[in-house]
Amino acid sequence: MSDVIRIIVADDHNLFLDGLKRVLGESEIFNFQLVGAATSGQEVIRLVQMNKPHIVFLDLNMPGLDGLAVLEQIRAYNKEIKVVVVTMYDEVKIVKAAIKAGCKGYVLKMYGKNELFTAVKAILSGETYIGKGIDFDSQGIPKKENFRFDDSFIRKHKLTKRELEILRLISDALSNKEIGKELFISDQTVSVHRKNIMRKLGVSNTAGLVKAAFENNLL
Repeated sequence: MSDVIRIIVADDHNLFLDGLKRVLGESEIFNFQLVGAATSGQEVIRLVQMNKPHIVFLDLNMPGLDGLAVLEQIRAYNKEIKVVVVTMYDEVKIVKAAIKAGCKGYVLKMYGKNELFTAVKAILSGETYIGKGIDFDSQGIPKKENFRFDDSFIRKHKLTKRELEILRLISDALSNKEIGKELFISDQTVSVHRKNIMRKLGVSNTAGLVKAAFENNLL
């Protein structure tokens, strides 16, 4: 393909980022022009606005602004920019969230460069590409729901929208009754949510809950 494809690559690990740049730069199939490399979510957005790429290769676990938030901002800025998620996460909830947020390609890091090029070929043809290693059922829904990576990104996306809302109010030192009044639910329902949040975050009390919330950037 002779047409120049302007690309941005984004990953918070410099070693992987350098490898990705090298692999894409050596492509004999596509004429990639690297116009930016980012190691944080905010930097991705800045580079996208400055350089107007055709494709962004994006990790999900980015510092500051995570990959799903970056996807949503890119889509809001320019729907024509295509994003290929390049990640280690194969969990159903995250794959579906990335697709909903606007990614056109989803590739696992464990596979080789041919997987990247297959994704690019598909998205340039107007398709959405879901790569190898993501297990789908007959309706095209990913089967797996096992969280294998215990990091801040996974911790955040284990929680539902309601749980994150309640976690924020807990961190503001509100009681169950006050939270229930704020959200128009019973304090018993808040108590159930609180227990579920603590279980998901692996803590046993409110102090541990608040600490986990701040340490993992969940608020």
